[in-house]
Amino acid sequence: MTFMFKAALAGAVALAVSASAGFAAEVTLRCQHFLSPKGSVPMFFMEPWAKKVEADSGGRIKVELYPAMQLGGKPPALYDQIRDGVIDCGWALPAYTPGRFPGAATMELPFLTSTSAEASSKAAWDFTQKYLLKEFADVHLIAVHVHGPGIVFKKGAPVKTLADFKGLKLRGPSRLANAMLEKLGATPVGMPVPAFPEALSKGVVDGGVIPWEVAPGLKITELANSATQIGGSHDMYNTFFLWAMNRQVYDKLPDDLKKVLDANSGLETSALAGRAMDKGDAIGRKQGEKQGMDIYTMDEGTRAGLQKIGVEVTADWLAETTKQGLPAQAMMDDAKALVAKYTD
Repeated sequence: MTFMFKAALAGAVALAVSASAGFAAEVTLRCQHFLSPKGSVPMFFMEPWAKKVEADSGGRIKVELYPAMQLGGKPPALYDQIRDGVIDCGWALPAYTPGRFPGAATMELPFLTSTSAEASSKAAWDFTQKYLLKEFADVHLIAVHVHGPGIVFKKGAPVKTLADFKGLKLRGPSRLANAMLEKLGATPVGMPVPAFPEALSKGVVDGGVIPWEVAPGLKITELANSATQIGGSHDMYNTFFLWAMNRQVYDKLPDDLKKVLDANSGLETSALAGRAMDKGDAIGRKQGEKQGMDIYTMDEGTRAGLQKIGVEVTADWLAETTKQGLPAQAMMDDAKALVAKYTD
């Protein structure tokens, strides 16, 4: 083989590699969230989803994940960032903008979701398809999901009775969870979850309500001394999440790449997100035990009292949401039926 031929062959290979690289970068999706990359949702949901989309597209779609709001902004702005094209896709919590997405709050009602985040996330997807498509019409939904049981983390001894809630300043995740805390005599302090560790360490709050899965990444298993598990088969509260794309970015994709994303969206993708939460809960609980936290599970009588408070919060929500013109009773009944369908 002559030098000239070798050079020509090397040039052809280089051109082919260059063309392939260009082809691989045909679409880049910049996806942002507010958690550490070591969180259970990024590790067990976002990263596997990104890798599968890239593989299924033959490398034509590249997914870039930006944790901890690296592209700027605060967690409550994520939905608008997706809608406005500041980012191509992202993970948003409607509860961070209270009152803006009233239908989504249905899945956050006290003791409505089961302790299986996977099952309840499937229910959340079906519920969304029936009731929430108009509410989220300005983004392209890929998945929706909820987390597992909310745990009361605090400095000092664990909450064991309803009376123990009185006078506590507790970080709250949503309007409905905050309403529960307020009726229990606590002072709810609303804040995005990334702000919780600093608030706890500085004594701004005595504790807060989050699931086990997010506790290690936030170092709550180190900052808090105790954790109270509600117990039972249903969650005291929940939080509704969505994983979505900018609608214009999705609409401009060629049909074959839309099919790739469609195949990685929907019920099973929502279930994957829920499983990530369940897996993270198990890891978080083990971390809490390793740290020597005082872990307590409420007795049946205390839990029954908490459920009565939940009935009051639900009644208030029904009245308020009905006045807003939404079929609140039907929404709640359907949500309960869907949770039961996937839990049983």
